[in-house]
Amino acid sequence: MRQIIALFGEAEKGEVSSPIFVKSLIHLNDLIGHPTDESLGISFAIQSLLYEQEVIFIRVEEEGFSVRDYIKGMRQLLNKKKVPRLTAISLPGVGDAHIIDAAIPVIKAHAAVIIMTERDLYDYLTALPPSKNLGG
Repeated sequence: MRQIIALFGEAEKGEVSSPIFVKSLIHLNDLIGHPTDESLGISFAIQSLLYEQEVIFIRVEEEGFSVRDYIKGMRQLLNKKKVPRLTAISLPGVGDAHIIDAAIPVIKAHAAVIIMTERDLYDYLTALPPSKNLGG
């Protein structure tokens, strides 16, 4: 059974905050188009597809900053009729606690994992108040 990864990122095409189901590189290009200069989402989607994973791409206006787009996208992922199964959520460029905290119910509902870069994890951990920080 193929793994299904939800990826958030900037792109030139596609409805914002809605899941776009992608099964191939050609499909990715047709539905999402090219990334913006700073975007990592499409690069991660390409890597996932090359490793034969299915991708649910969720377009955001500004990668890492469009909190409203991420929250709305997370709600879409909680809808088991739209997304019956999910293996992982990838949040490249996201260190914002509001966005990462919004991913927790999705992770729990699907028994999924979260994929993030070490830079984003560092940003998340250092932005937490001392009582929530792992060291505090």
